[in-house]
Amino acid sequence: MFTGLVETLGRVTAAEARPFGLRLAVEVAWPAAEPPSSTAIVHPGLLQTTRVGDSVAVNGACLTVVAVEHSGAASEVLAFELSHETLARTALAGLCADEAVNLERALRWGDRLGGHLVTGHIDGVGRLCAVTERAGCWDLAYDVPAHLLAEVVRKGSIAIDGISLTVNDVTLTGVLVTIIPHTAAHTQILGRGPGRAVHVETDLVGKHVRRLAEVHLRHGAAGGVSWELLDRSGFLQP
Repeated sequence: MFTGLVETLGRVTAAEARPFGLRLAVEVAWPAAEPPSSTAIVHPGLLQTTRVGDSVAVNGACLTVVAVEHSGAASEVLAFELSHETLARTALAGLCADEAVNLERALRWGDRLGGHLVTGHIDGVGRLCAVTERAGCWDLAYDVPAHLLAEVVRKGSIAIDGISLTVNDVTLTGVLVTIIPHTAAHTQILGRGPGRAVHVETDLVGKHVRRLAEVHLRHGAAGGVSWELLDRSGFLQP
């Protein structure tokens, strides 16, 4: 489980095809005040370590660290193994060498939940359509797979490439969000510009509400919830 608050940026150093799918290597820089270790890496500004077997969200996709490799005095490399299922449901196969990726370690019990509950299980691949700078911030428009829009609400939460964002509006084809300079500086959200494929994970609560409503409607309980009732009550959006 994650929060959608990116801890640091990594840099892709290799993406090698393997029989099981893909082996991905991501370099992470050491903070200047911390000495390197042969067994773990420290994310910039953090004291805790990441070890083999830990879960790390890479652009929002939960991956398991299979190796931590020393790559010099200033950095370490995290290695991940991606199955064919992961490659089929994400855009990770399209990562290029030197491309920046968002990294977040799994949430610990007792940690502050500053973003929202993010599972790291990608629901679909969307696309960045437009970027508009306004008053020092950026308005971003994303196309989102149509089957996910029923789980998105205005002023609710959505994770784009593992970044917890507030939905400004829901359109017929996607969502609109706004990011502040801090988000732009500490994530890859503006990287490569419009046309870039992005990972989309809808809010966990929205998934369960939708499932409960669908099951109830499928059984056709008399006098219960209906699509017409949900529409009249303002729960359905275009």
